[in-house]
Amino acid sequence: MSSPDELLRIEGIRKTFPGVVALDSVDFDLRRGEVHVLLGENGAGKSTLIKMLSGAYRPDCGRILAEGREVRIHGAQDAERLGIATIYQEFNLVPDLTVAENIFLGRQPRRFGLIDRGRMESDAEELLRRVGVRVSPRTKVRELGIARLQMVEIAKALSLDARVLIMDEPTAVLTSEEVDKLFGIVRTLRDDGVGIVFITHHLEEIAALGDRVTVLRDGRSIGQVPASTPEDELVRLMVGRSIEQQYPRERPDVGQPLLSVRGLTRGGVFHDVSFELRAGEVVGLAGLVGAGRTEVARAVFGADRYDTGSIEVQGEPLAGHDVNAAMGAGIGLVPEDRKGQGLLLDASVQENLGLVTLRSASRGGLLDLKGQRTAAARIAEQLGVRMAGLGQHVRTLSGGNQQKVVIGKWLLADTKVLILDEPTRGIDVGAKVEIYQLINELTASGHAVLMISSDLPEVLGMSDRVLVMAQGRIAGELPAESATQDAVMALAVSAAPVTTPAVNEVEGPRGH
Repeated sequence: MSSPDELLRIEGIRKTFPGVVALDSVDFDLRRGEVHVLLGENGAGKSTLIKMLSGAYRPDCGRILAEGREVRIHGAQDAERLGIATIYQEFNLVPDLTVAENIFLGRQPRRFGLIDRGRMESDAEELLRRVGVRVSPRTKVRELGIARLQMVEIAKALSLDARVLIMDEPTAVLTSEEVDKLFGIVRTLRDDGVGIVFITHHLEEIAALGDRVTVLRDGRSIGQVPASTPEDELVRLMVGRSIEQQYPRERPDVGQPLLSVRGLTRGGVFHDVSFELRAGEVVGLAGLVGAGRTEVARAVFGADRYDTGSIEVQGEPLAGHDVNAAMGAGIGLVPEDRKGQGLLLDASVQENLGLVTLRSASRGGLLDLKGQRTAAARIAEQLGVRMAGLGQHVRTLSGGNQQKVVIGKWLLADTKVLILDEPTRGIDVGAKVEIYQLINELTASGHAVLMISSDLPEVLGMSDRVLVMAQGRIAGELPAESATQDAVMALAVSAAPVTTPAVNEVEGPRGH
């Protein structure tokens, strides 16, 4: 029997897709004024569950109760009517509309049959004030950064008079300051009686924000525990085993230089960046957000230009701003935005794995489909990609398995230097360890890895050397044995701002 404070209850929910049992007899409940964390590895069933509550999917069996009454949620309007609002990782906002227009999209207040723009903007302003974000309701959404987009989504949910707010990985791309602000808003909503379903892969956030935790594993609800449960126990519940060593770095002998970067400069972005990467090693690239790490990585890969400096791969000069030349020389890049830049989401696993090797897999101008399939099957098995088959669309894979596919396409190309930009962002602890083991395998076979990560323990745990960038410069280098969080942060805030001339004022040769 439900309690008066219970907003939502799920009993015995089952959902299957062809060849896959996504949810199997799952139970879950949410009370008024609590943060209930939904925890599990990628592919555990979290996304299926929240899509069922938002009306995107319907259960095969089981039942959903809202405030003690059994309900059917057949679409987004049913969810809204029940006071259920969902904020997904991919924001559901229209870039060319204003903030106010997005908040009230499809529900604009009217006067004499016309949209009452004044009232709409006034109401939006009050909602924005409530979530603590200073932005004009007339601002186009495309002009906002990630953190403000997040707040607009929350304001939109409040405009629906949401009693249940589902937040799917809301902190995945936020800075620590933005996370603190978001947590403050979540606590305020909780104090106002809103029930919040919070999905996160950052275990340290659970005790800081949550009240209870429900753990899913392989589509089943494994258990419900207090948010104060130690992280080691949460990991054991999630993956069914203990992870004794979170960062299982194995350090092989270091070989010859594979990548040499000398004096790389781009006006106003990064200046005089030099480093070397040797066979068999992982070099971590640390620094605060905006330090220039991603920009340097993209310049090395040829995706962005640079003004002066040089790059050599195995002693041979590399032409600048030429992705094909970089790939031909054996450089691969796993971008931080895997969905937007690393994958063709509506293509199959096989097609994505074969993207880099399309040319080499062709014979007489025709693609060798059989050979490509054989190679894709081999690499998918090697990486342990969990899928229904090679024909499955990448969009439907979990985040960890999508990341394996992005890395796998470079393995098929026999890439010698792999640049990993935020390689474990948005994936669970079990999948992280699998990515770390893959890094070990790469370096053991003579490859080199440049790893950019905002997760400082990850950088320290997996790197043989750590380069620290600050405001566009290399502020220092630390060997693994002396690299600590304090030492890295001291370097990260040490450098003076970049004062290089504007692009058209830079003297000397351009990037080749």
